[in-house]
Amino acid sequence: MRETNISKLPEADEVRFRTILADQIARYPQMEVQDLYKLILQATMGSEHAISSVDAARSWLRRELAGLPEGPEEPISDVISSDGIIVRVNLRPFIQSGGDPSSLLDAFVRTANEYWGTEERLLDHWFFAVQMTEDGELPFEPSQMRAFFKKVEEDGFPAVHHSTRYEEAYHPAYRVIKQEFLAEV
Repeated sequence: MRETNISKLPEADEVRFRTILADQIARYPQMEVQDLYKLILQATMGSEHAISSVDAARSWLRRELAGLPEGPEEPISDVISSDGIIVRVNLRPFIQSGGDPSSLLDAFVRTANEYWGTEERLLDHWFFAVQMTEDGELPFEPSQMRAFFKKVEEDGFPAVHHSTRYEEAYHPAYRVIKQEFLAEV
């Protein structure tokens, strides 16, 4: 894993991403390192890892909506990428506000088909997260962050589930889409 930042991202992207991470930790203090990685992976790569087929994505959304538990107060959407392109649409407030699940599914699938991040950007974002941890801005041990990232890097940056602790505390329910599709859902 890269030990020094050779980031090609604009400084403004770093500032925005650090703000995104700080906001997520403040809202979800039970977040663990794997939840942080999941956020960074989604912010960087979008939703392509979550789609095996449109039918599977449709069934997954229907099942999730049918059993949607109570959860924390959340906005309809959260910008999660430093460039503002990728958002998480939180299902509970989305449905409560009259959002259309079919339109959301379409946006989710379009995002998976049209948006591809880069490993370089993933490395940049992870570097920022480690730096924030070293600066005491995130509640993790830098060695824990490095060990986790080394493992996922060796495994080819796989998608992961939220930690059990995060699942039990927040019952996360969202879809990752391009922000430009938000107006269509």
